[in-house]
Amino acid sequence: MKILISADMEGATGVTWPADCEPGTEQWQRCRSMFTGDVNAAIVGLFEGGATEVFVNEAHSTMRNLLLERLDERATMITGRHKELSMIEGVQSGDVDGIVFLGYHCGAGEDGVLAHTYLPNAITGVWLDGVPASEGRLNAAVVAEYGTPVILVTGDDKACEDAASYAPQALTVAVKDHVSRYAARCRPPARTAADITAAARRSLAPAGRVEPVAPTPRTVEVEVDSAQLAQAAAIVPGVTRTGERRVRYTSPDAYEMIRAFKTVTTMISNHMEKDYG
Repeated sequence: MKILISADMEGATGVTWPADCEPGTEQWQRCRSMFTGDVNAAIVGLFEGGATEVFVNEAHSTMRNLLLERLDERATMITGRHKELSMIEGVQSGDVDGIVFLGYHCGAGEDGVLAHTYLPNAITGVWLDGVPASEGRLNAAVVAEYGTPVILVTGDDKACEDAASYAPQALTVAVKDHVSRYAARCRPPARTAADITAAARRSLAPAGRVEPVAPTPRTVEVEVDSAQLAQAAAIVPGVTRTGERRVRYTSPDAYEMIRAFKTVTTMISNHMEKDYG
């Protein structure tokens, strides 16, 4: 039973505002420990539940946030950026029996602690086939094409509600409750670790490869906060402007959809200027 943990940081225990997860800040250094604690708690539960292999893919920012020296020694970890499938790197091996979305959050424009989709502010909304899309929804569409079920999602209470809409079979653990985008009612690490371990242990029951979803065309629409960013995104072949601040593209399947999304967001981020965006 091979399980992949896709580990994002905004939805981790204790993380509530940008400095908590911006590499290099004092708060980030402090929160890295709690982030690693969440991951280790999941690893413990997964092995207790019957997993024979667990590997972690770092999915936040520079993708060099987890403390490898504190990682449960039974697991391995992919760390660093510039990976083919970014947040869900490793699922394309085709032999992953379940995936955990750990530390996830709501999408751009939605209520939720540090809610965003890929870019913190420039993107104000993302829709997949007409449905508002968080990173979780986008990633779930991709792993489904590989026959890998989402078995557990952790984050704030709003992220758990979001997960119920794209992975209803998955267990969820809320490590904090949304107050505002930059505030939450947080549970202490000892409590969240116990909750995550217990859920991870139970999550193995529905794990196991399922029939892959047949590839079908997927349409993504992205709304940004200024017209010049839509212009930048439309440089990508196949991406068209549908309004002053909106672009759209259609890919033949979810695999190409997420790769195109990475390209679009890269173009957007590279056309932003300090302060003015």
